[in-house]
Amino acid sequence: MTEQLRHGVRLIDLVMLGAGTAIGAAIFSVLGPAAQVGGNGILIAVGIAALPMVLFGLVYAFMASAVPKTAASYEWQREFTHPLIAFGIVWLRVLSNAVVMIILAQVLVNYLGMVIPLPAKPVMLAFFVAVFAINYVGVAVAARVQTVLMLGLLAVFAVFVAAGAPSLKPQLFVEAAGGGWLPILAALPLMIQLFLGIETATEVGEEVANPKTTVPLGLALGLLLTVVVYLAISFTALSLVGAEALASSQAPLLDAAKAAMGPAATPMIVIAAVLALTKSMNAIFLVFSRFLFAMGRSGELPSALGKIHPKYGTPHVAIVVAFAASVAGLLLPSSLLFLLIAVNIPTMMKYLGSCLAAFNVAKDRPDVHAQARLRFGRGTVMTLSALGMVAALVIAALGFSSDWRPYVLLSVWLAIGLAYYAWRRRGRVSPNA
Repeated sequence: MTEQLRHGVRLIDLVMLGAGTAIGAAIFSVLGPAAQVGGNGILIAVGIAALPMVLFGLVYAFMASAVPKTAASYEWQREFTHPLIAFGIVWLRVLSNAVVMIILAQVLVNYLGMVIPLPAKPVMLAFFVAVFAINYVGVAVAARVQTVLMLGLLAVFAVFVAAGAPSLKPQLFVEAAGGGWLPILAALPLMIQLFLGIETATEVGEEVANPKTTVPLGLALGLLLTVVVYLAISFTALSLVGAEALASSQAPLLDAAKAAMGPAATPMIVIAAVLALTKSMNAIFLVFSRFLFAMGRSGELPSALGKIHPKYGTPHVAIVVAFAASVAGLLLPSSLLFLLIAVNIPTMMKYLGSCLAAFNVAKDRPDVHAQARLRFGRGTVMTLSALGMVAALVIAALGFSSDWRPYVLLSVWLAIGLAYYAWRRRGRVSPNA
């Protein structure tokens, strides 16, 4: 049996994996609400919103250059913080990843419905089956599909920006700066959503050749690409229809495209949405299965999850379980869409745990720190990590005033997981008692 995951992810795949996770459903939904509260200030907010991800990205890049791992954020936390912390955070992400798959599929079907009426649940299941098959037969296949989808999306966005180029209004940047900090700060929590998931490139470290160099570079290039894409789209949309029109629109990107391209905008934006949402589903599913695999390999979940396919070199059992969890989500009522806000909480906890792991490495593990290709001083790593932990806590708390229910749901789910963790631990020691 193959004992190691197969190397099949290239630098361009890492860039497209990270940027492809971030550039997904949010670009089709965030522009309107952000313009409502921030006006032209979203042009500045999009740059500021990238700063927390730069902070998290530096920490992740350092850790990836020292200890490249598949399901890296779980493995780092398990080794350098405490297994209970690692389990708790990943347990939260199991729920959020399954729900994200459902939400992305639902939005995808809604966009396809603009062109042709489709039965929602069967089409969602068909997309899940396609993503499952792609990931089952090899990480190289999944990574190449991700790259192709992302390149297709970038091509569509380039057409949109080119069509709007004659209408671009550089003075909007001056107006955004002159509008004061209040609208910029008001839009910031929404704009931060655009960048979540950019660190996905670090989660396949054992499936990359020369990962200590390639993974940090892929992360940096992915973040840069994401900032450029979001800034270009926001600037073009504001120039075409203005902040008020974006704020009042149910489909802001589509309305902006119609202003430049007329009726041809609808199929173009639908194609963009399908590409964006499909590649986000692919990236999330890939990482979802790797977390299950890592927890099975470490013994925190049933060991069968840690098995690797002898032919394809993929964690096939974990992939099957991730698929089953996604399909089970089809039975959930659509009212669970309020879980969108809950997805942010486990993600921030993941960032917090990874920053804590980096802090501990710099503080207590000079041997591991010395292995890093990125030569950050120990004080620098500790400062970045401390700032990252504070930022994660603040961002995670931002949603409570909007809806407290996801916090309750996640607390109950965490309690179930901790009960399982305690039971499994007792089961390990009882034979020797």
